Amino acid sequence: MDDDGIETDARAADEGPGPGAPIPASAAWRDGDHPGRRLFFALGDLELEADPLGVLPGVTLAYETWGELNAARDNAVYVAHALTGDSHVFGPAEPGHHTGGWWNAMVGPGKPIDPARHFIVCANVVGGCQGSTGPSSPHPEDGRPWGSRFPYVTMRDMARAEIALMDHLEIDRWRLMTGPSMGGMRALEWTVMAPGRVGAIAPVGSTGAVTADQIAWSTAQLAAIEADPRFRGGDYYDAADGDGPHVGLGIARMIAHTTYRSAGELNDRFGRSYQGEGDPIGRGGLFAVQSYIQHHARKLARRFDANTYVRLAQAIQSHDVGRGRGGVETALARYTDPALVIAIDSDRLYPLQNSQRLDAALSGSAGVKVVHSAVGHDGFLVETAQMNAFMEEFEREL
Repeated sequence: MDDDGIETDARAADEGPGPGAPIPASAAWRDGDHPGRRLFFALGDLELEADPLGVLPGVTLAYETWGELNAARDNAVYVAHALTGDSHVFGPAEPGHHTGGWWNAMVGPGKPIDPARHFIVCANVVGGCQGSTGPSSPHPEDGRPWGSRFPYVTMRDMARAEIALMDHLEIDRWRLMTGPSMGGMRALEWTVMAPGRVGAIAPVGSTGAVTADQIAWSTAQLAAIEADPRFRGGDYYDAADGDGPHVGLGIARMIAHTTYRSAGELNDRFGRSYQGEGDPIGRGGLFAVQSYIQHHARKLARRFDANTYVRLAQAIQSHDVGRGRGGVETALARYTDPALVIAIDSDRLYPLQNSQRLDAALSGSAGVKVVHSAVGHDGFLVETAQMNAFMEEFEREL
């Protein structure tokens, strides 16, 4: 339902096992794998908002940092990842990290979020599959993967874990918290759950409450995964390579990726052209757009985990910053510090009106900054010059 910054044309090469190798049952990071740049915070038991378990025991968060915390401890920036992102927001593909940083265009030397000036933190969310406790992690009772036993988690559960990480790092207040899509949702949750601890927010292509239309799109994605017989109800971690739920996960990604691009961009880019010489009209060939979304399906299956996709998509469905708080406007009215609300004018997943509602609710917002793009939701990744100009101007004024 949400994008991550990895599956863009600028990063189109397949990562991990070669394209001819069997797709693993799960591409989750496991204990014993190369840690890469990850650091690990043993949080302990995490209180859960909705699940009957009440707590998720023995939680660990995988996170990465760049730059140095200054003497005043006031230069910390938190970057929150989207659905299939992780802690590797900046840097190359390297041991432990099959893909390069998911927001290299925004984070790094000379970029708006610069490790020369900022202490940058990004953690893989609870429920994730890249080092934080999630469905692929060992269950404390028997050491086998949680699988189908992993509880339902919400945006608020994820934010609660991130707040604990902030305490662990002895940071009192983020200079800025930003993130696209699901990352922006968590930034909004922080304004209510940790008042006074966020100096500025910059949600990008996000929303204060997920709509029925957005829930409908993600429901189809979840159904695709759950209908795959190799999903096995969520207990597939012992399956051999090639025998996991990669078909269902791939279909989910095809549905999602279609929402990340605009109809106009897909039509202008592909039209009704064929892939190669094969005629798709009854002769087994493919339209070019079919090949495109199938390529992205294979890429995700080689670097992600189906159970994590289900749990994080469900968490996105739960998102409503005003739930139990008098509505979105009432909840966000409590936050009066600076806010940068960025929208993409062709975004059909999180349309402009979602950001306009945020702007109206946030007294510290100076109006929606609109990225003009034919691309759609992925415009926040593609339109680097516009995105960076907005963030640089905002960051200078903090």
